[in-house]
Amino acid sequence: MTHEINIPEVHAEVTAAFNRYEQALVSNDVEVLDELFWNSDHTIRFGGGENLFSYAEIAEFRANRPSQGLARQLIRTVVTTYGRDFGTANTTFQRDGSDQIGRQSHTWLRLPEGWRIVAAHVSLLPKGVG
Repeated sequence: MTHEINIPEVHAEVTAAFNRYEQALVSNDVEVLDELFWNSDHTIRFGGGENLFSYAEIAEFRANRPSQGLARQLIRTVVTTYGRDFGTANTTFQRDGSDQIGRQSHTWLRLPEGWRIVAAHVSLLPKGVG
């Protein structure tokens, strides 16, 4: 089975979804953040200090996390799509006022309700690495 990599219109859709997520993240738009994660027990998000195993756990985390200090600059982002219904978005970032480099990965799936994150990971590199 062969899959087309980065079909232009699919790549544009996942890139737009990623950009929408990024804007919601830095502005703490919890409603949009929740919307963009697949509402399923199968959804996973591993963060800097938490392992979340379901949409419910992710939504609870979002509702309770601090809303300050979210600004960041993206350093390098790579979006890759595989066929018409699956893609990944990986980025490195630096928070304002920090010398640490962060990493974020999303696995996106096209569902009837639109593109949704089905798995995510966020981590920081040790200081001086990156």
